[in-house]
This record gives sequence, structure tokens and C-alpha cells, in this order.
Amino acid sequence: MTTVLVLNGPNLGRLGRREPDVYGATTYEDLVLLIEREAEELGLKAVVRQSDSETELLRFIHAAADAGDPVILNAGALTHTSVALRDACAELSAPLIEVHISNVHKREEFRHHSYLSAVATGVIVGLGVQGYLLALRYLASLGSDGRSSVEGTE
Repeated sequence: MTTVLVLNGPNLGRLGRREPDVYGATTYEDLVLLIEREAEELGLKAVVRQSDSETELLRFIHAAADAGDPVILNAGALTHTSVALRDACAELSAPLIEVHISNVHKREEFRHHSYLSAVATGVIVGLGVQGYLLALRYLASLGSDGRSSVEGTE
């Protein structure tokens, strides 16, 4: 069974309470349950983590790189500021899917640039918490090695 690290950065633990007009009413706890259920239905094991600490996020990414696990990453505001996260993500050998709940391109100018996108396999933006589930479905479509080619993705 493929293990997928689903990693959430600063402030995402406050989903449902912080700017629900932007991020929706789904709480972080509900998001974790949605992800775990979807992963199980797809034959994947989701390990869901959240941290407000860049250092801790780096440790999680390094562990995924060492294990060869695919990563779904919503780095929050660190998306737009962290070269260190970008460099850690570049070390991943399995797919990296960057996810954003809101459409960052419809928001403030400083949110339009991502340091992570250049090293991500794909980016899902603005589809709410469904973006995480779509990322899981994509990873499940790759097969047990997490690297099989899917028509139209190369």
C-alpha cells in the first residue's frame, strides 16, 4: 500500500475558523477525516500532518524524500516565501502535488508566485478541500510504484 504524506503549513490548523469566506467552513479535523476516508477507498494510506513551523515541515519532507513517498503539500503562506521548502521538495523522488484551497491567483499579488510549483508534479488551486481529494485520486492512478506514466501527464 502506497503511503502518501499530506502536509499542511501555517494557519491551516485553523480551517473553518480563519477566514471562512476564503477557505470555507470545513474544519481541519473534518479535512483530515475526508482525506483519510478517500485514501482508504483508493487503497492508499494517508499520513496527514500540520505544522506552523517551517523547520518541522522540512523534517516531514526530508522523511518523505528518504522513504520515497509521494507528498500532497499545502504550504500556506510559506509557498510564497520559502526557498528552503522548495529545495527540500526538489529532493523528492516521488510525485509532489501542490494544493491551495483558495484561488491564490485571484487574491493579493504576493500570493501569485509559488516557489514550490517549479518542482511540483502538479498544482491544484482554488477547488476548496476537494483539491486534496483530487490529488489523492491522481496519485492512486499512478499505481503502486507512484511513478507509472498516466496518459497526458508528460
